[in-house]
Amino acid sequence: MPAIATDSLALQRLYHWERQAPDRPTLTQPLGGGQLLELTWAQVADGVRRMAAHLQAQGWEPGSKIAILSKNCAWWLMSDLAIWMAGHVSVPLYPTLAPETIRQILEHSEAKALFVGKLDGWETMKAGVPMGLPCISYPLSPDEAKQRYEGWDAICARTPPLQGEPVRGAEELCTLIYTSGTTGLPKGVMHSFGAFAWAISTGIERFQLSGSDRMLSYLPLAHVVERMLVEHGWLHTGMRIYFAESLDSFAADLQRARPTVFFSVPRLWVKFQQGILQKLPQKKLDLLLSLPLIGGLIRRKVQKALGLDQCRIAAGGAAPMPLALLEWYAKLGLPINEGYGMTENLAVSHITIPGQNQRGTVGKPYAGVQTRIDPASGELQMRSPAVMLGYYKEPEQSREAFTADGWLRTGDKAAEDANGCLRITGRVKDLFKTSKGKYVAPAPIEDRLCMHPAVEACVVTGANLSQPLGVVMLSADAAERSGGSAAARAELDAQLSAHLDEINARLDPHEQLECLVAIKTPWTVDNGFITPTFKVKRNRIEEVYAAHYDEWVAGRKKVVWGD
Repeated sequence: MPAIATDSLALQRLYHWERQAPDRPTLTQPLGGGQLLELTWAQVADGVRRMAAHLQAQGWEPGSKIAILSKNCAWWLMSDLAIWMAGHVSVPLYPTLAPETIRQILEHSEAKALFVGKLDGWETMKAGVPMGLPCISYPLSPDEAKQRYEGWDAICARTPPLQGEPVRGAEELCTLIYTSGTTGLPKGVMHSFGAFAWAISTGIERFQLSGSDRMLSYLPLAHVVERMLVEHGWLHTGMRIYFAESLDSFAADLQRARPTVFFSVPRLWVKFQQGILQKLPQKKLDLLLSLPLIGGLIRRKVQKALGLDQCRIAAGGAAPMPLALLEWYAKLGLPINEGYGMTENLAVSHITIPGQNQRGTVGKPYAGVQTRIDPASGELQMRSPAVMLGYYKEPEQSREAFTADGWLRTGDKAAEDANGCLRITGRVKDLFKTSKGKYVAPAPIEDRLCMHPAVEACVVTGANLSQPLGVVMLSADAAERSGGSAAARAELDAQLSAHLDEINARLDPHEQLECLVAIKTPWTVDNGFITPTFKVKRNRIEEVYAAHYDEWVAGRKKVVWGD
């Protein structure tokens, strides 16, 4: 790893803002009922120091693992910093995990304690917390957790703040980020303090973030992008962070934050689009945008309605962004920069450059990132100072993650265009073979499928069938229409049939979809169909639907109606 400036490490950034801007508000936390808690840098540092002193007093061996199970909130960030200041390693858990997965991660990581925070499903989740594991609750924790465990405020009130400026070395283990993985058990990705410092320093060379920026934190902080962009972006620049209160209040949360930098995953960008088109149908929107003066007013009105009228950097990632979606937002005056990365490289690999039309690619690598494409498999391989130390307690899997000469295997197929920009063409392992012996790459077809307003998510599948098929999860509005009158379903059937014809007309014969299967039941984290960052779990699709494939195809209908 190259030399890392010590003042760029996470704790040193906290001390910097504690000294330089103690009275500046930095975190805005909704408390419910319209109440907001504004925390200054001095208040943040004081809470971190008091909790760090409490953790140190437990006498655990330095480098012990301490877990965080909570939705995003001010105490999440303060817990992470307190764990580091006390000399330990943080283990974030997604706030939507099943109890079995919670137990597996807590036991695998050998966690010594757990912060139990803001959660919607605690009644179910608590069964996954091992008996006797010390836990600490937050002011926004479920009532049962607050009654069972000592609270943050009580601990801070009786614990004097840790003095001085304890530091952690760049080479020290900082955190275990358990992958949300679409297959198999989560793996604990090990990252050092130096890797985070290098990654955020490199990232803001491409995006000029500053202390005057504002972000809304709503995607799970357990995910690598939110951890990098929000937590480490906040520490590095001193920007203002607003937290979302709930799914129901999300629109109001965006209006309150008016973020200047906004990141979202493709599925949420699609939902925003669908919300706009429900109020302003595409034909009418196209007409209004084409009018010289009216077009500008409409763009500003739509951006303001989304809460993004002050957004100077919009970004997407965590899954491929359909080109048609990017073009649609660009016409609204909201160009989205598409990023590419993975937990194993702190999400710092590629991103498109603001102001340059690199749509359809993920741009060029960040400075200091080396990439190559394996000529045999088409797999993208890379190396950088942000690459993981390995998987915790999994030496064999760690070895398999790298080539013999030390390059990280991404598992993604890619190609470079004439300008050196990278296109991700699918997953190496997602390719499947039809009964005709032809390989199908599902990702490009899925990009087109999900651009119909009735489709919220989709999967192209069909290994060993004569032709692939598309399984689509209907949007809430479309699902409601499909269960209404016969005429409404017939209209939707015709729309989806036309969409299928349009897609098939652009595909090679062996790729053309036999049919679309319209599913009304939502795919959620709770029922196991998607990860916490809205990636569809292909193995779950196969597990639930594969037994019906032959039956669906035998019906010889373009659109098949599933449950």
